[in-house]
Amino acid sequence: MSLSATTHLLYLHGFRSSPRSAKAQAMGRRVADAHPAVHWWCPQLPPSPRDAMDMVMRGIAAWPRDAMAVVGSSLGGFYATYVAAMTRCRAVLLNPAVHPARDLGRHIGLQTFWHEPGAQFHFRPEFIGQFAALEVGPLPRPERCLAIIAKGDEVLDWREMSARYAGCRIKLLEGGDHALSDFEQAHLDEVTAFLDLA
Repeated sequence: MSLSATTHLLYLHGFRSSPRSAKAQAMGRRVADAHPAVHWWCPQLPPSPRDAMDMVMRGIAAWPRDAMAVVGSSLGGFYATYVAAMTRCRAVLLNPAVHPARDLGRHIGLQTFWHEPGAQFHFRPEFIGQFAALEVGPLPRPERCLAIIAKGDEVLDWREMSARYAGCRIKLLEGGDHALSDFEQAHLDEVTAFLDLA
């Protein structure tokens, strides 16, 4: 079945991030300016992976599966992979986390938000098991997934990301950084085209 143009777009931010991230804001501006008919949702995700995915799946329950898409950055890319596996929708993954149950264990305890350093949250030990519960196998429709992966990512291993999303369309950057600091200038047009926003 061919996909319809995307009418509903979900953006999932990364660990300690928020809807105020540069990439989320750039994507939101593009939707508002060029695709005002698209329903845009970029929620602040709770620290608990189970709570985050419960909130997201409730929020998109009525969305049309053939006309929705998800974009996720870092930990949001891990979450977006779960959403894509459950809905078979289009997905764009920006330096997606592959093994958060392994990699975030060292962050247990009190944490601050990147965009609001005065705000704190507890990253609890039980969250690690919640990540494991959200792990999915190969995506059922890998051709509907675009992964943008930077070899210069200082947080995640580009080899792990590339292996995890083998079969998907991969844009592998020779340099870059974890934040994809050049997202708006170098990648937003390609992402928008891949999503086929209405």
